[in-house]
Amino acid sequence: MFRPLMFRPIWILLIISVLAGCASLTSSATSQMADNISQAISNQDDPATVRDGAPAYLIMIDGLIEGDPENPDLLLAGAKLYGSYTAAFIEDEPRAQRLANKSLSYTRRALCIEVVEVCAAIDSKLDQFEASLAGTGKRELKALYSFAAAWASWIQVNSTDWNAVADLSKVTALFERCLVIDETYEGGGAHVYLGVIKSLLPAALGGKPELSRAHFERAIEISAGHNLMISVLMAKHYARNVFDQELHDELLIAVEAAPADYPGYTLINTLAKLEAEQLLAESEDFF
Repeated sequence: MFRPLMFRPIWILLIISVLAGCASLTSSATSQMADNISQAISNQDDPATVRDGAPAYLIMIDGLIEGDPENPDLLLAGAKLYGSYTAAFIEDEPRAQRLANKSLSYTRRALCIEVVEVCAAIDSKLDQFEASLAGTGKRELKALYSFAAAWASWIQVNSTDWNAVADLSKVTALFERCLVIDETYEGGGAHVYLGVIKSLLPAALGGKPELSRAHFERAIEISAGHNLMISVLMAKHYARNVFDQELHDELLIAVEAAPADYPGYTLINTLAKLEAEQLLAESEDFF
């Protein structure tokens, strides 16, 4: 079963780059301010401040897209912002579905401008879709990754619809192609997504949890251990899946002991430490 909110921590990472990125698309004269905003958000230790400030950017990006509806950079920025805000902060299911629909719509439009062959194969059978990815490279990476992330988020908020869940195999194919092109893109984000996806089924039901572990470990390596949320996700989705309490607690204790303050990761690390505390408190009952 596709568990709701499993990708929330990953999408929070995207807010950091997108909020300021929207501003940078309006004028080159604002680029320095945009960079400063981005840095301030990434180093923010109060998630509520980001939550309360983000809606203004949703309206702004909609307005920019209205004025330039065929601009793939604007469409991808809008898709990321809507997806990030939805996964990170929206609890109401109908609202989450509406916002995830907009995110997926924006990124699909961008994909269809940037990667026509893949766009044409979205609704095809899996083998045809995979074949369409074979010729993609670094030029298409941004569109592919953004579409995969938006699609994953859309499936997440429609997890009771088995037709939606069936598309997870195509999302997996997209992320795996992203790894082939550049596994370090977005801080190893494709590894993190695949770490979660590969943990969905336990080994007894045909799952391959060791692939999940390998993806998480590689993501930690790519981030040089500075992104604490990866360890939290590994504990939550891998260690719990294989009932390894020792690893579970070891990962979370290390997160609690690590400083949250690190350039570019303070916001996500603050959230990671809060979740680590909660998961540790539940450890004895879970195992």
